[in-house]
Amino acid sequence: MDTALVRLDTDGRLATDLTEQVRGFCARRGDGLCHVFVPHATAGLVVMETGSGSEEDLAALCARLLPRDDRYRHRHGSPGHGADHLVPALFSPSVTLPVIDGEVQLGTWQSVVLVDTNPDNPRRQVRLSFLADR
Repeated sequence: MDTALVRLDTDGRLATDLTEQVRGFCARRGDGLCHVFVPHATAGLVVMETGSGSEEDLAALCARLLPRDDRYRHRHGSPGHGADHLVPALFSPSVTLPVIDGEVQLGTWQSVVLVDTNPDNPRRQVRLSFLADR
């Protein structure tokens, strides 16, 4: 299995598009599966359309489902940080994508997106792994 670690800074963005990093990693690798994993307790991954207001809709969804207030038992960090720790319960910390002839098989409007509501830690890592079809 081939693997690589992508380091990035979210700069406080809720949604960070990882599609080009995933495509670059898979290029020239043939057929197989690409596993994308976020080793963080306050981030997750989605496959979704970007642009056309989708990121704003995602932000509105997170605000409705994960309000940033004092209702959470997990209370260290910035106000509402307990909500950040629920992100992986709603957005999986991993996705697995089919790859054919080195091309990730995403739909026309699909992108691989890191969802990160945690303003306390903008430095993130994403583990990319490729399992070749043998």
